Amino acid sequence: MIRFAISGNGRDVDKRVKGIAIAILAAVATYAIALNGLSQTQARLFCAVVLLVALWTNEALPLGVVSLLPIALFPALGVMNVDKTAGAYANGIIFLFLGGFMLALAVEKTELHKLIARKLLKIFPASARGAIFALSFTSGALSAALSNTTTALLLMPLAHFLTGDSRLKTRLALSIAFGASVGGIITPIGTPPNLILFGFLNAQNLRPISFVGWIALMAPLALSMLIALAATLSIGAKNMKLTYSLSEWSPVTKEQKKLGAIIVVLAVLLLLNSPIEPYYGGLGLNEQALILFFGLLLFMPGFSFIDWDDSKKIPYEIIFLFGASFALSQAFLATGLDKSAAKAMEFFASKGSLTTLIAIIFAMSFLGFAISNTAKASLALPIVYSLCLQGGFSVEKFLLATTVCASFSFLLPISTPPNAIALSSGALKIKDMAFYGIIFTLVGSALLIAIVYGYWTLILD
Repeated sequence: MIRFAISGNGRDVDKRVKGIAIAILAAVATYAIALNGLSQTQARLFCAVVLLVALWTNEALPLGVVSLLPIALFPALGVMNVDKTAGAYANGIIFLFLGGFMLALAVEKTELHKLIARKLLKIFPASARGAIFALSFTSGALSAALSNTTTALLLMPLAHFLTGDSRLKTRLALSIAFGASVGGIITPIGTPPNLILFGFLNAQNLRPISFVGWIALMAPLALSMLIALAATLSIGAKNMKLTYSLSEWSPVTKEQKKLGAIIVVLAVLLLLNSPIEPYYGGLGLNEQALILFFGLLLFMPGFSFIDWDDSKKIPYEIIFLFGASFALSQAFLATGLDKSAAKAMEFFASKGSLTTLIAIIFAMSFLGFAISNTAKASLALPIVYSLCLQGGFSVEKFLLATTVCASFSFLLPISTPPNAIALSSGALKIKDMAFYGIIFTLVGSALLIAIVYGYWTLILD
């Protein structure tokens, strides 16, 4: 996860003050320009959005502080009252992710992730190409159950452990970071944009997607992308060398076996809970409450994988970020800014759904140069929803495609936490990420379009 250090250094303070000043100036300038085409309330919301995005981007204030600003800003600007704004921070999806964080803490504490990595590494050849495929698929598999941020943090040390070759380190770091972003789309809890979509569907009273139903929709796309990712990063890696030995890994512990059994039980319950219409109605359990319950179970006597001191490691600033994202989505709908933005894209809608989807993909890729995947999903989902209603497109397919676009952010470190973690590891440079990022953005876009008009059309229509 991203951590912020507060320094007493005068230069650091000056940098932060400058960042805040730039954010405020950008927001004010945006407000003045927005008044030409938007209402007063919409212009004020647009101003607030620019302020938040600027502060998220330049890190002048801690992530958690910026994420709590809407509770004060929106009522002050007349955008949305405090009860409605604060209510967005209590969306049920947040508690689902809280349970997921607890499970991730237990996995980290017992080092179960290393066991999983070892098992997967044994499947592939002991070569540079085999390691790239192993880490890509390990990262993708872990991100399906854990957050992609947690996965990248836990696996990134392997990029240094497995080889001393700097060129191979770069590719291994990218395979972990990009694999985590791709794997994050496999399950609803894999990455924040998925949860933001679930919160949006819930807020709009749209048909929910079951846990297993989501996996069925995303698995072919994720698998195709992981294969393309590993194959591309393996080009030219034939002569690169590994320095690790599987004999250096520790044996399986009793705690790892017990936690693994708990996760399997949870997976089975989630599977049984998913309805298969019209043959099977599922167990009728609330999946958000179920995952939170299993997270809390880890504190109980007889299990005790984690204690309250461990819970302090939960990245609450990320939870506040989810709340801010839900509040932004609600504000877009409350002020009608989503309809105004969608109206600006009517030109594309008039050209058909394919042209509109390409425009959405391009816009989401462009936003990746400036804001995170979470912010992209928060801003884009209300706009795409209104655009679908205006153009008569499939709301479900387009919202899903928009969410995938938010996760397929490979261009720069700011695009996703795994990208930032990869850069901070020292295993690569920004130019390396940008080079491969452009390739995978194009590949991901092509695969997504094929999935939307092929597989998803067969499944959803």
